[in-house]
Amino acid sequence: MEITGSSAYYAGLSAIQTGQNRVDQAASQIANTTAERTATSQSSDFQAERLRAVDRSQQMDLATSTVQLAVGKHEVELGVKLAKASDEMLGRFIDTYA
Repeated sequence: MEITGSSAYYAGLSAIQTGQNRVDQAASQIANTTAERTATSQSSDFQAERLRAVDRSQQMDLATSTVQLAVGKHEVELGVKLAKASDEMLGRFIDTYA
C-alpha cells in the first residue's frame, strides 16, 4: 500500500492560508477606512456635507470588512481542525510505534 500526502490535510492547510489572507485583507481595509475618517473629520462644514454620502458607503465597507474578518478567523480555525483530524486519522491507520 502506497501512502501519499493526505488530501484532507492539504485542504486544511489551504483553508488556513485562505483564511489568513482574508483576515489580512479585511484588517487592511478596516485600517484604511479608519485613517480616511480621521483625515475627513478635520474638513470644513461644506466638505463634510458632501462627504456624508461617502461616509455611508464607508460604513457599509467597514461592516463588510468586519464580517470578512470574522469569516477569516473561522476559516483558519476550521482549517486547523481539519488538518489536525486528518493527521490523527493517518496516525491511527499506521502504527508508527511498532
